[in-house]
Amino acid sequence: MAAELERVRAAVHRMPDSLIVLDRSNQIEWYNRAAEGLLAIVGIRRPIYHFVRDPEFNTWLEDGAGAPLELTLPQRPGHLFLVRMFRSDETHRLLIAHDITEQRRLDAMRRDFVANISHEIRTPLTVISGFVETMLDLDLDDDSRRQYLDAIGKQSDTMRRLIEDLLILAKLEHDLPRDFENTPIDIHDLLTILVGDAQALSGGRHQISLRLSGPQWLKADALDLQTVVRNLLTNAVRYTPEGGQVTVDWERQGTEGVLCVRDTGIGIAAEHIPRLTERFYRVDRGRSRDSGGTGLGLAIVKHALQRYGATLEITSKLGHGSCFSIQWPAERLATERKQGD
Repeated sequence: MAAELERVRAAVHRMPDSLIVLDRSNQIEWYNRAAEGLLAIVGIRRPIYHFVRDPEFNTWLEDGAGAPLELTLPQRPGHLFLVRMFRSDETHRLLIAHDITEQRRLDAMRRDFVANISHEIRTPLTVISGFVETMLDLDLDDDSRRQYLDAIGKQSDTMRRLIEDLLILAKLEHDLPRDFENTPIDIHDLLTILVGDAQALSGGRHQISLRLSGPQWLKADALDLQTVVRNLLTNAVRYTPEGGQVTVDWERQGTEGVLCVRDTGIGIAAEHIPRLTERFYRVDRGRSRDSGGTGLGLAIVKHALQRYGATLEITSKLGHGSCFSIQWPAERLATERKQGD
């Protein structure tokens, strides 16, 4: 029995939640290691409010500790805890403090996502609905009808791109990583094709160049790499004024492979850079929508790169262009395609 009790006690000490046993006078009779680390409890037979110095907590205790209490603690700045009280017997109560910081952050992200996706879909739907009502109510000539149908088509394309990007992002977030070790791709050929697509998108309005000095083979999925580079090139073309330059560099730096998409476009203010890979984050909502973006491109890039241990670094200066640089780890590089591939 003593050995079993010790195993139970050891398991309770390993719990991440803080557990404290209080007597009827709210003095501490026992606590686990998590509570000791969180509240710096020293010894027993001392009132709990000696360690939780919060008027709201004291009031909660005096009122009978009914509903759970959300509480911040000076020992853990930036964290939020949910505190519950349970009666264990006639003379003792069990106080449990659970860190809900990450849960609240995820809840906020979900709320923001629902609000953003609702807004992004509502805008084109409103435009489409307005044009349809106009076409039904008015006797339009052929030119006017064609203009209205063209506008409806553009808004439909916006919704289609949004849905496609959401599906890609969901796939990247939830699919398990695959084994790419035996499928190196020719990144030189792939980048040449994608730069050609960017030149077609530009329509001759920009100078787009490609420099290839890095390894020819990269261990990655071709579709993932196409998605990443196409998003970066599309953004570079969209946000670079006519006559500007877009440069794609693939090179080796030390043991890593570095792919950089650099432009001479409008640039990004420093305060926006840390949030650029958030879903639906826009530096300028109106400008982004006018350019045809869905607000998901860089979020897709980030999640795609995470599958390979690659990282994205963004440097930019307002009015002087941007550089989106991808660092590929050494294990993803290959000097030649494997025999039989």
